[in-house]
Amino acid sequence: MARIAGKEVHCCIVPHRTPGWHGVRVYVVATLFTLCVLLFMGEARASCTAQASLQNQLKLPRAPSASVPQTLVKFAADVQVWKTITVGTFADTYALRNALDTAGCSVGDLAGQILARPTFTLSATKTSVELFAVSAADLGFRAGTASLADIYARAQQLGFGLATAEVAPQLRLQYFDQPIGEFLIVGMKPIKTWNGELVILNVANGGAGLIVIGQDGNADALIPVECRFLFVRPTETVSVGLR
Repeated sequence: MARIAGKEVHCCIVPHRTPGWHGVRVYVVATLFTLCVLLFMGEARASCTAQASLQNQLKLPRAPSASVPQTLVKFAADVQVWKTITVGTFADTYALRNALDTAGCSVGDLAGQILARPTFTLSATKTSVELFAVSAADLGFRAGTASLADIYARAQQLGFGLATAEVAPQLRLQYFDQPIGEFLIVGMKPIKTWNGELVILNVANGGAGLIVIGQDGNADALIPVECRFLFVRPTETVSVGLR
């Protein structure tokens, strides 16, 4: 389950870093880069609104659909890259949140808590990340639902890796033409909210605009097998720890 504007919906309906004296120069350069990004975002202000999303789907080069059914996955190496994004482009989480706000991208309550947690960190270097979109059914689950722990275990057994949490907001800022009704669960290590609730992130377009939402990240959370996950290559993995 995920929460949008305080309501529960099914996913498939459809530390702040403070630099020391030696890091001041690097921080200034990164800040200037962030300002340039924000200036660009200003030109495309409110790119995440429902109206802008529809316009983007018409005018932007269409990305391959993440919802195209795959054949049964036997090896991760056989799955084509769905989309490549860039991480490590913001100096700190405040700059990242400002970019989301400037673009008009909504952030759900749970997702907002995750982005504010010290355990939500950003890459220190600019890096390209290849994302692979597969459903639980593609991974071999045939029942109506499968637990998050089982889905992660199967994905890693086949050669996929978990992404960092930064992938979710970065994808939101780099995927303005997401089709309506598409919910993409980022396969990531869950992060605890202020109340200790385990949450993973979901990049979605529910029809009211583009958003990043949080959903149950407990090991025993049941996920409909048609839900699609985003995984990465093993070299980009993070350790699993659902409990």
